[in-house]
Amino acid sequence: MRDRDFLTSVAVNLGLVSNIILALLKTSIGILGHSPALLADGINSSSDAVYYVVVKVFMKQAKKPADKEHPYGHRQLESIAAIVVGAFILTTGIAILLESVNSVYELIAKTEIGRGASAWALVIALGTLVVKLVLYFYTKQTAKRTHNPTLRALTNDHLNDIMASIAVILGVIMGRMGYFWMDPAAGAIVALYIIKTGVEIIMESSSELMDKIPEEGFARELLDQTMMVDGVKGIEELGVHRFGPYYTINMTITVPGSITIAEGHKISQTVESRLLDYFDNGLRNVHIHYHPYIEKGDKSKGVSKT
Repeated sequence: MRDRDFLTSVAVNLGLVSNIILALLKTSIGILGHSPALLADGINSSSDAVYYVVVKVFMKQAKKPADKEHPYGHRQLESIAAIVVGAFILTTGIAILLESVNSVYELIAKTEIGRGASAWALVIALGTLVVKLVLYFYTKQTAKRTHNPTLRALTNDHLNDIMASIAVILGVIMGRMGYFWMDPAAGAIVALYIIKTGVEIIMESSSELMDKIPEEGFARELLDQTMMVDGVKGIEELGVHRFGPYYTINMTITVPGSITIAEGHKISQTVESRLLDYFDNGLRNVHIHYHPYIEKGDKSKGVSKT
């Protein structure tokens, strides 16, 4: 867990420092270089820097050990931090979209005189693309190693920034060729990517907090491994609760009604041990309850997810 927290901290710190530098460069060059698209991207980087600070606060709290009020620890804060990231991204995207659409309208309606962006705007946009590509692949790899939902959200944000940088580059080039409305139009495209990313992050992180079974394959493996244990006749209920990178399993199985309580207890312990060994470090706790198997009816033979 210490290695996981260290890797997470490194990825967050790299993103924070990079976004602060990029925000200063893109915002200043966007204004001085007359590029609405780069300015919009600079505002996006500024919001990124703000929510990275928020993420650092949440990550520090998530490291706190279990206590009386939180017997499973504080790792759920990782998913909450991801929702905060998504909310920042969504809000920023909407603001940029409105401003960009307004600028396009003013240029087309001739109420504003268009100007081509400076060469420096193109240089900064290209530099941003390179930096974000590096951050994307590093954060993505770290997210795979740590299974941290916050890092997954930040990986999506880096991908969003990559697409935004490409849009800015195209907008600046077209603007320098005389198609002035293309620059703010690129800002609008940037905003759409930002909004899309924010919505996806919020939906995914909310599902984790709602104890959604992570994937069909995971649930199927749980059921298959359980049914391989001698004496298990069926599965009545399956509950999966996420706590940070780990899952707690609550399952009710059916066993032959003719066996003793001690024998039923032994079967349930065997299931617990099998699942913990099979999923290695993916499970924190496994709680197995057992009921007698009833031949008549289908209630004890089906599988329901709770």
